[in-house]
Amino acid sequence: MKRSLGAKTFVYPAPVLMVGTYDEYGRANLMAAAWGGVCCSKPPCVSIALRKATYTYTNLLTRKAFTLGIPGEDQLREADYLGIYSGRDEDKLAALGLTAVKSKRVDAPYAEEFRLVLECELRHDLKLGLHTLFVGEILDVMAEDDILAADGKPDLAKLKPLVYAPVNRQYHAWGDRLGKAFSVGMRKD
Repeated sequence: MKRSLGAKTFVYPAPVLMVGTYDEYGRANLMAAAWGGVCCSKPPCVSIALRKATYTYTNLLTRKAFTLGIPGEDQLREADYLGIYSGRDEDKLAALGLTAVKSKRVDAPYAEEFRLVLECELRHDLKLGLHTLFVGEILDVMAEDDILAADGKPDLAKLKPLVYAPVNRQYHAWGDRLGKAFSVGMRKD
C-alpha cells in the first residue's frame, strides 16, 4: 500500500544542468539547475525553472539566451560549486579554472570543459510561484567526439551524466542500459 508524502517535487531523477548566461557587463556566468528538461520536440525546446533571486534569472531575461552544459560524473565538484556560489559575488568560472566560450548561435557562454552543450534562445517565460519557467529553443547542440557513439549521437555510457535526487539532495551516477525504447514494450502478437 502506498503512503501519501504530500505535494512534493519528487520527480526522479532530475538532470544536473549548467546554465550559462552573460551578465549586464558581458561577464560569463554559470549556475547549476536541476529543475529542467525537454519540453518540445518540434521546434526542439528545453525548459528550466529558476528563482528570481538567482543571478542567472535577470541575465537570462536581459540577454534572451542561455546555454545548458551537461556535466559528467567526473565534474561533480564543479557542478556542485556552480550551484552553491553566486555569480554576483565572484567569477565562478575563474574560481574553478573553467574556460568560458562564447556561443556561436546565441548571446550566452558555456564552459569548454562540459562535453555536451545546448545553445538556446529564450522563447517564453512563465511565472509559476517561487520559480519562473523559461523555455528555450535549442538552436544547436555541440558535443565532444569522445562522447559520441558510432552513429554520431551522444552515448550516455561515455558522457556519464550526473543526476540529482531532489528529496535527499544527493548526486548519483547514471545507471545501466536496460533496453531499447519503443521496443521492449512491444506486444508479441
